[in-house]
Amino acid sequence: MAHWFTGRACRSPERPALSFEGETWSYGRLLAEIERLASVLDAGGVRPGMRVGYLGFNHPAFLLALFASARLGAVFVPLNFRLTGAELAYIANDAGIHTLLVDGEHLSTIDPVRDTLCCARYLCVEGEAADPARWPPLAAAMDAAAPWAQAPVPVASDDVAVIMYTSGTTGRPKGAMLTHGNFWWNHVGELYTVDVLADDVLLVFAPLFHIGGLNVLLMTTLLKGGHVVLHRHFDPARVLADIAAYRVRTLFAVPAMLLFISQHPGFADAPLDHVRQIVCGGAPCPEPLLRTYAARGIAVQQGYGLTETAALVTVLTAEHALARIGSVGHTALLIQIRLVDPQGNTVSAPHARGEICVRGPNVTRGYWNQPEATRAAIDADGWFRTGDVGYVDEDGFYYVCDRVKDMIISGGENVYPAEVESVLYGHPAVAEAAVIGAPDPRWGETVMAVVALKPGHALTLEALQDFAGTRLARYKIPRRLELVPALPRNPTGKILKFQLRETFAQG
Repeated sequence: MAHWFTGRACRSPERPALSFEGETWSYGRLLAEIERLASVLDAGGVRPGMRVGYLGFNHPAFLLALFASARLGAVFVPLNFRLTGAELAYIANDAGIHTLLVDGEHLSTIDPVRDTLCCARYLCVEGEAADPARWPPLAAAMDAAAPWAQAPVPVASDDVAVIMYTSGTTGRPKGAMLTHGNFWWNHVGELYTVDVLADDVLLVFAPLFHIGGLNVLLMTTLLKGGHVVLHRHFDPARVLADIAAYRVRTLFAVPAMLLFISQHPGFADAPLDHVRQIVCGGAPCPEPLLRTYAARGIAVQQGYGLTETAALVTVLTAEHALARIGSVGHTALLIQIRLVDPQGNTVSAPHARGEICVRGPNVTRGYWNQPEATRAAIDADGWFRTGDVGYVDEDGFYYVCDRVKDMIISGGENVYPAEVESVLYGHPAVAEAAVIGAPDPRWGETVMAVVALKPGHALTLEALQDFAGTRLARYKIPRRLELVPALPRNPTGKILKFQLRETFAQG
């Protein structure tokens, strides 16, 4: 990461690299801005191994800070902009952030906790601070800085490049240490598996603090010399407009984003014929949603990965996307998967379910400041326990069923919520669905569906059971139905099932 962007920019300085809100940066201009920011960070005392934090919406400065930190041998720490000040303070102090870059819209989140932070320097990325002395503007500092003329600080493959904190949907977030080698081998895997092209135009609207937004297609597209169109926020109408305006060829999205795009009134008539591939990850994608895009001629390529694997584990490539709907495909290059039962024994029979364990050069070296959590997650042979349940079919295609912790055990039978949810999404009244386990005195747990309806629709438990009864075994059919205006989600689109359990499961 510290070296390759310079090489790419020197080879194609005039190619468009990044477009944001109507302005386009060439590779040469982007490199010059990276070098100026490296000078600013260096002058402020950032040294190899120190941490540089970033809090804000998607913005070119995020990528500048990432690459500038790498050039200095520093470690970049992207922060989740949906967190509270107290939650951000925990992460900033846990990571030991030296310099914190914050956009103008999030200064009010940091100010109340600023005195509790360990940071030595603060910079305002965009907008005006009420107290410029307290929040010096980054733009002014960069305008006054000369490009950093020194060679990039040497880094080893195993040196940490990014500390990316898990979403923290339960308990304290953990900082996954992702090395320069982790990122590089993820790029190699994408190049050989997803087929990134030099003339691709990639639309990015997932938050960059999330591994999917940052490292699925985006970095590899830049490595190839492609053009990245960056959105500050996710807006389905803007997505459809820019797909047409920039003739977008590739994009990454989580299932919720694809759902909201497909539900937009402009989806039916949007010109999508030039979209070459959509890579979908972050959660199991309901089959009805995959078929919606297939009807528009787009084979959504499901992928599977985690923060701790720098994104890529498996990909369902284009030639199999329609024939293997529901699968996450084969392992990417140089990556191994092993399925294990609760006792740690290998599960090898086709369709037998087990926890997914991953080994490869893209797997994190561990969690920052948490050696016990690292030992619990990564064994002596390098296998990382994902916490996800999956199986493999007779042809070597992998399927992700659910999270280990989300599995429902009803009357001794295992129920995987994602399977039930995929069926419920096929009901014409259902806009969103989540399935959780509720305590049951007879069966231990029973299946509960929490549903948000499409406008103008109604739904009863009996009607939902009649619909699901022809598609699911009897023990998988929901026995309770709760209707909500919308499902709670974290910033990456994942449903916060622990909130649903707190609200409904004990009721």
